[in-house]
Amino acid sequence: QVQLVESGGGLVQAGGSLRLSCAASGLTFSSYSMGWFRQAPGKERDFVAAVSWSGGGTYYRDSVKGRFTISRDNAKNTVYLQMNSLKPEDTAVYYCAASRSANFLLRSNNYNYWGQGTQVTVSS
Repeated sequence: QVQLVESGGGLVQAGGSLRLSCAASGLTFSSYSMGWFRQAPGKERDFVAAVSWSGGGTYYRDSVKGRFTISRDNAKNTVYLQMNSLKPEDTAVYYCAASRSANFLLRSNNYNYWGQGTQVTVSS
């Protein structure tokens, strides 16, 4: 079956960096667009970033532009989220997701598979 396994979360001070990884199995990874979402306590799950199947197209929420970078390695079936200049408001559980679609990647209901999430905590 399809599995998406996130790693790389943790506790970091404001201004620090983390790199999240999401290893995929059970699917033809290079045929899927991949996205990262996050959910803070008491809030809805929000789009963070997405990358097209080829890696040629990337998309970001405004609040992370210039700080976060999404990338993928289709040979390793892995998608990454490099997070720099972290802020306390970035604190959330971060989820990796896979979509068969190449469009509407900002919408969580357009994704077919989800990981279990990894906690990111940014202290002030």
